[in-house]
Amino acid sequence: MDLQLVITLTERMAVIAVVAYIFTRTRLFRSLLQGSMSLRQRLYLALFFGLLSISGTYLGVPINGAIANSRVIGAGIAGLLGGPMVGLMAGLMGGIHRYFVGGFTAFACGLSTTLEGLAAGLIRHFLKTHRVGWPLAFATGIVTEAMQMGIIIAVARPLEAAIDLVSIIGWPMIIVNSVGMAIFMLMVESVVSGEEKISAFQTNKVLSIARQTMPYLREGLNKKSATQAARIILQNMKIAAVSITDSHRVLVHMGKGRDHHLPGTKLPVGKIRQVIQEGKTLVAKSKSEVGCSTPTCPLSSSVVVPLRCRDRIIGALMLYQDQEESITPVDIEFVSGMAQLFSTHLELAELERQAQLATEARLKGLQAQINPHFLFNSLNTIVSFCRTDVEMARKLIVKLADFLRHNLYQGNQFVTLDQEMEHVNAYLELERARAGERLEIREEIDPELLEVRLPSLIIQPLVENAVKHGILPNPGGGTVTIRARTAGREARISVHDTGQGIPVDRLKTLLSQPRMWGKRRKGGIGLVNVNERLVSIYGPEYCLRIETNPGSGTTVHLVIPMDGKEVVAS
Repeated sequence: MDLQLVITLTERMAVIAVVAYIFTRTRLFRSLLQGSMSLRQRLYLALFFGLLSISGTYLGVPINGAIANSRVIGAGIAGLLGGPMVGLMAGLMGGIHRYFVGGFTAFACGLSTTLEGLAAGLIRHFLKTHRVGWPLAFATGIVTEAMQMGIIIAVARPLEAAIDLVSIIGWPMIIVNSVGMAIFMLMVESVVSGEEKISAFQTNKVLSIARQTMPYLREGLNKKSATQAARIILQNMKIAAVSITDSHRVLVHMGKGRDHHLPGTKLPVGKIRQVIQEGKTLVAKSKSEVGCSTPTCPLSSSVVVPLRCRDRIIGALMLYQDQEESITPVDIEFVSGMAQLFSTHLELAELERQAQLATEARLKGLQAQINPHFLFNSLNTIVSFCRTDVEMARKLIVKLADFLRHNLYQGNQFVTLDQEMEHVNAYLELERARAGERLEIREEIDPELLEVRLPSLIIQPLVENAVKHGILPNPGGGTVTIRARTAGREARISVHDTGQGIPVDRLKTLLSQPRMWGKRRKGGIGLVNVNERLVSIYGPEYCLRIETNPGSGTTVHLVIPMDGKEVVAS
């Protein structure tokens, strides 16, 4: 074996190795590692390795009218990384170029280069492995280069010259090129290892931040929880500033720019509002794209990701840097992962909130069971009827049992409108027996709506509110009207009473009382609970709507979408 030829080929192969090292640092190569290459990227890959194969010819050593070269490295690596088609295209480029270079081995070397790329791709394909290690690359180099030597002997003429050439270049090319392919795969393994270490570091940091913020975000997305989360993010990351918003306003801004990025301000026009509307992660690469109207603002780039809760965009998380073009793909992946965990915490908070709302509704029903006024009034009414109308007394006992049973067992379920109205009528029978002609009930319900499913204990609290606060305080009594009409794919339900109405100042705060978890809240629990359950299940567009005219009555409107949507608290 010609040792000097081995040394020369190794020196020239080193040039190819440097080019290959640079390639491993490109975005195209990283997408290759993730197994997510598009057709265009595969064409770019074939082009790159085809040119690498051609460069192997130019870096070759002329010997006896032929060229000892490293052409196989480009074609073989293309096949091992990209599969048969990429290997074939890269090998074909290198082979056609070699053919036009000329020489008595022109056709044989052109053919062998094409087949080497295809063979390496088939090895990758049949082994069905995502990663190719250096031992396989080394073995592939030996096999394909041995195949090239065989093709030269079989095709090139004169035969004596072909045999003499192979005896000189055979082992040097087999050894050097196999080692070159193995070195390239070692580079790949190094990049993979580095990516995995970075990914593990990112994951640990995201999980650490998520663990620290979890107790606060489980309270829901509000100013207090957002402030605590932003402080933890700023302490754990090398960023200029962080902001968290809900769907309408900035909840908190910490870091640089806090003198004019003030909490409570409306979302500015730009990336933040676009993220809220479209639900996509957006990156601002320059100060102009950040969109701050303050000329002295130091924030020059940002990444904005949406915060979700049950398929709804409820806010956004923003990380800022004070230099342009300083948001890296690593930053984007990092903040996207963090936002996903934040969204999970917020969704758990919403589920807990919905469960508590259902529990409150259930407890509200149980209150009727133990409320002395309601229970004693109902029992006294039944006792009085025992002397005058035994059949009515029996009927009222059944209604009272039905009412209490429904409250006890249906507090967190969905029922049909027909079932809900049975519960309402049980309650009204007891109240009507006590109030007599002072209480008149009207029902105007489309029959086709009776099978519509809605949260249990949604209508009964509204009717109870109308009777207790609208009709009974009125010496002359009045009428409660329950209506249910179809409007497209919605059921529109209203409860109207002819009482004294609600004072305007009271109406403004009736449904906006702050939720005080774990504390007893005074007044309005029926309406507030119903409203919050509707918003929690269907979204803010399905909140209660109240119309009132002091002195002439009140109407409470609610809308139930008829799209089969059921969200049952657990």
